[in-house]
Amino acid sequence: MNPVAAHQPLAERLRPHSLGEVIGQQHVLGPGMPLRLAFESGRPHSCILWGPPGVGKTTIARLMAQAFDAQFISISAVLGGVKDIRDAVQLAEGAASGLMPQRTIVFVDEVHRFNKSQQDAFLPHVESGLFTFVGATTENPSFEVNSALLSRAVVYVLQPLAPDDLKQIVAKAQALQALPAIENEAVERLVAYADGDARRLLNTLETLAITAAQAGIARIEDAWVVRVLGERMRRYDKGGEQFYDTISALHKSVRGSDPDAALYWLVRMLDGGADPRYMARRIVRMAWEDIGLADPRAMQLANEAAQTYERLGSPEGELALAQAVLYLAVAPKSNAGYMAYNKARAFVKQDGTRPVPLHLRNAPTQLMKQLDYGKGYRYAHDEEGGFAAGESYLPEGMDAPCFYAPVPRGLEIKIGQKLEELRARNAAAGPK
Repeated sequence: MNPVAAHQPLAERLRPHSLGEVIGQQHVLGPGMPLRLAFESGRPHSCILWGPPGVGKTTIARLMAQAFDAQFISISAVLGGVKDIRDAVQLAEGAASGLMPQRTIVFVDEVHRFNKSQQDAFLPHVESGLFTFVGATTENPSFEVNSALLSRAVVYVLQPLAPDDLKQIVAKAQALQALPAIENEAVERLVAYADGDARRLLNTLETLAITAAQAGIARIEDAWVVRVLGERMRRYDKGGEQFYDTISALHKSVRGSDPDAALYWLVRMLDGGADPRYMARRIVRMAWEDIGLADPRAMQLANEAAQTYERLGSPEGELALAQAVLYLAVAPKSNAGYMAYNKARAFVKQDGTRPVPLHLRNAPTQLMKQLDYGKGYRYAHDEEGGFAAGESYLPEGMDAPCFYAPVPRGLEIKIGQKLEELRARNAAAGPK
């Protein structure tokens, strides 16, 4: 083995040198797939590689430069700025105007970290064809990349590596003799630990190899891996796309009345480090938005689960959150209250400020009584059935907006029947 190569980081030693060596991402790199066709065409185009950490974004960008015999310039948006962009432009101009003209690929890692003006600095050079722009991002480019730049680039979505892909990486490391023998149970644990992130797997393998050599261990066993790694932690982006995708999946599973799916996403979030207090707030919101008056006990139970967590903390209090999620998932669903509130807000926003009718106004002073404040108000408790049939509670001249329309589920069945009865009594009595 080359002694220099032996001292390189394992990730660098295993970095693919051709498309055929790339593990995973076959949905874009496989035969006949879009990015593979772009490589084979011999004509590079600007693109954005969107995917979680450790799925090959940088590797693919380097392979593009190699495939097109292009100068490769890498910029980190975390550390770089406009000066780095200017330097890249100068290098690209030099490569294009030399005796042996050469294309340039400018690779921007974490491109979402650049602000609007920094991203705009690429536009004239992408349009002129001075260089091919390749951006890498872990965040949704629809939100994080300027629309002008986004319109000039093809977005390729990269996926976390599958377990079989990660096992191939372990096998390649063993083929290089970078790892001692390792039992299957340990491989399974390491693959789960990596959670689709090849870089994380490679760094972990390298750490284990060094530790095993120091301890004189010839065979890596699962129990030893557990001792070295400690409690297995899953990758979890607490503030990015993955976080909001997962809370969305939880909410939609509750709304879709699937208790198993709802519980799965809740546990995924808690396991990944989401703040249980945040989860409690979202659960309360789900109760009001998606169950509403179809089952008022849902709101009560959600609030009690939040209070229980505050009293017990983790991990005991998380059981209350789990049971609240299960109850919400199986409860009858209604968004009638949520929709009524939104309709009322929209109406009030566009409507004028209508005066309160005189009979509904309070009259705490003699002057107000003389001005007929409160005159003609009918006290509902003194009316038959506790209902003042025919009375109006809306501003004068305003038609009944019918914001609230109960759904035929849960308690709202009875609420709907009650409203029908009251409307019939109003119609029979007529306005008074």
